[in-house]
Amino acid sequence: MNKYQLAQINIARMKGVNINDPVMQEFVDNLEKVNDLAENSEGFIWRLKDDNNNATAFNPYDDEQILINISVWKNMESLENYVFKTFHTDFLRRRKEWFHLFGKASTAMWWIPLGQFPTVEEAVEKLDHLQKNGASELAFDFKNRFPSPLE
Repeated sequence: MNKYQLAQINIARMKGVNINDPVMQEFVDNLEKVNDLAENSEGFIWRLKDDNNNATAFNPYDDEQILINISVWKNMESLENYVFKTFHTDFLRRRKEWFHLFGKASTAMWWIPLGQFPTVEEAVEKLDHLQKNGASELAFDFKNRFPSPLE
């Protein structure tokens, strides 16, 4: 049995001045549907959320235009299936309608022990590491994957 699970962070800089900007309306209107889809996807374990069931209030960059999403998955395949083979894919294709590019990488993944969940600070550090140093076993992306650590 694998003793590790996959953590991921993705971030985006909104085109709107904040989440309530009219340019963000369609994205916001579908946020709950996309989050519910994630939570009901095979291999989903956990996601960062507040009392309103979303992560839009978290602001680790002290910038209202930056949204973060952090989640944990059983393995790479389950995350990949959710991201690229569900309703989520439609929003991924349309992301330029709502978001600007963010640095060299907007998604980072890393392996964590079963039963643990990343903090916002840890996730931000992983993304920062990937942006500065490129992919490694410490932080990687879909194009440059690293396998789960050996048991």
